[in-house]
Amino acid sequence: MTDQGEIAILRRPGRALPVEHGLGALLAAYHLRTEAEKGVAVAEVDRLPDRYRAEIADPRAAFADDVVLTARSGDAAVGCLVVTAPVEGRSEIKRLWTDPAFRGRGIASELLGAALAHAAETGVGTVRLSVWNWRTGAIALYERFGFTVTGSWDDRDRLVCMERPV
Repeated sequence: MTDQGEIAILRRPGRALPVEHGLGALLAAYHLRTEAEKGVAVAEVDRLPDRYRAEIADPRAAFADDVVLTARSGDAAVGCLVVTAPVEGRSEIKRLWTDPAFRGRGIASELLGAALAHAAETGVGTVRLSVWNWRTGAIALYERFGFTVTGSWDDRDRLVCMERPV
């Protein structure tokens, strides 16, 4: 059993992730849950779309140009978030996920705060993200951090696009 004591947030360039970092398992849980919420229950990672399987199989390659934040409790990865490399002064936050056994402890808030601090340190002017409209808890979290709904850059139904200046 994992000690549920102190949580550490680690920030690494994707290409510098250790081979076994626990990120793949977090990404698998994230994608499996998302597909189920979309009404396309997938029982195994092998049945996920190719782009998601690629992230799970090799996060170092999938996020090589990005920064990956991982929340750790002891040796276990319990949360993650990806900040994309800036393009025209804008970065995107992706894959915010906390292991359900560790929810309610502020881990998502810590990851989001660390992501915004990273964006500020690197001179990013705007951070954006997209979130499914049924994830009301996540939307409320983003709003608490100053994100507002903006015009969509993604045409998927039920996807809410948000951004905030850094």
